[in-house]
This record gives sequence, structure tokens and C-alpha cells, in this order.
Amino acid sequence: MTTVLIADDQPMQRLGFRMLLESQDDMTVVGEASNGTEAIRLVDRHHPDVVLMDIRMPGLDGIEATRRILATGARSRVLIVTTFDLDAYAYDGLRAGASGFLVKDAQPEELLAGIRAVAGGDAVVAPSLTRRLLDAYIHHLPQSPEEAAPRARDPRLAALTEREREILTVIGQGWTNTEIAARLHLAESTVKSHVGHILAKTGTRDRVQAVILAYDTQLVKPE
Repeated sequence: MTTVLIADDQPMQRLGFRMLLESQDDMTVVGEASNGTEAIRLVDRHHPDVVLMDIRMPGLDGIEATRRILATGARSRVLIVTTFDLDAYAYDGLRAGASGFLVKDAQPEELLAGIRAVAGGDAVVAPSLTRRLLDAYIHHLPQSPEEAAPRARDPRLAALTEREREILTVIGQGWTNTEIAARLHLAESTVKSHVGHILAKTGTRDRVQAVILAYDTQLVKPE
């Protein structure tokens, strides 16, 4: 059973999420929060598997709440659910440690699949946000060789083998495990093992965080 906490300042939105989630045999809602401060308190009390986190809430917003929840070492994973006009927050939300980013007008099955993926340790980003999310990186990347050099020597990459660095690079380019296996002539189980080692060695929580690392360290550059 996947336990879910809903954090959203709109009562009708919380009700809609609750009705959808509780219609599933493998999900249960353990609490509702109307702001970031309340979300932090309820995560500490209920230890949900997944937190559905809105961004714009009164008082403490969803990004800061995400940052504080994950800073405590909580096992809960955060799936940010927002609207199209909040694309600019995607970068900060994922940098805060969120494991996924979906839009509120996603189909019910997309939301449910996203929750299950995040609960299972994967990451999810709405396809409609992917291009804009990557565009956001352009404005956070170093512009000169002098600025880029320190990132290329990022200590998080030091422990990676040549193969692991290669796989991190193509993860940053959006390749799936199946694509990596086919293109690099590896067994998919081997790819999964490499990905696990990469996450452990670099201290990244999931695939989304690995993509961020690939961009931050210049392994992947915007076209």
C-alpha cells in the first residue's frame, strides 16, 4: 500500500486528489496540508511514501517545504503537481530534491502512474514540461571556459568509472535504460546496476537528480 500526503491550499483540489487516490486498491491518503509548514509537520507524523506537493501556498511555499522535508533525511518522496504557468519553478523544485514534476491537468492515469513510479524509486517529469525544464538550465550554466572549468572537476564525478561517466552523460541526454542497453550493447540488468552505482557514488536521489548533475557538471550541454 502506497501512503500519500496531499499538500495544496485549494480544498476542492485536495478533495479531487483524495477521491482519485482512494479509488485505487494500492493507495491511501494519510493526511492533507494546506500550506508548506503543515506539510512538514504531517510528513514528520505520518511518514508518507509520497507527498503530492503544490508550489504556491500561503506562508511556506512548496519548494521550500520540499527542501526542508528532504533535508531531514525523511524517506518520503515528493511529487510536485503544478500548473502550466509555473514552469519557471520546475528547476528550483527539482533542485530542492523533488522526484517528479507533473501538471494539474494531467490525465488521472498519468498522475497515478507518476505516484507509483516515484514510490518505487523512479522519477517522473511531465513530457509537456521537459523542453521548458531543459531550457531553464541554459540560464544556470556557466557561460565562459573559466566558469566551466571548476564544474568539470566536480568532486561528485571523481569516483565514477569511465563507463559510469558515459552512462551518466546519456542519462542527461534523456536515454532510457532500454535505449542505453541497446546502444551501448549492454544487458539491461547491467545498465540498472550502473545507474544504481552512479546514484550512490554521486549522492543523487534518483534519475531526475542525475540529469541535473549531468547538466551542472557540463557532461551535457544545451543544444
